[in-house]
Amino acid sequence: MGLEDITKKAQDFLGDNKVKEALNSEQAEGVSDKLLGGVADLANKVTGGKFDEQIEGARAAADEKIGDE
Repeated sequence: MGLEDITKKAQDFLGDNKVKEALNSEQAEGVSDKLLGGVADLANKVTGGKFDEQIEGARAAADEKIGDE
């Protein structure tokens, strides 16, 4: 299975209405907030806070795509 096959399967999966509904739920928002916050904290720790603004921007952009807020 090549990269194109994996990409197509991921697009099909994410395009499914049930998956879209799940990703835009209140429960997904809570889980994503915890996960994205943890990843952002780790990235800031690893980089010594040098890229705090960029990391926060990436976290915010990802957060807009997942959950209901």
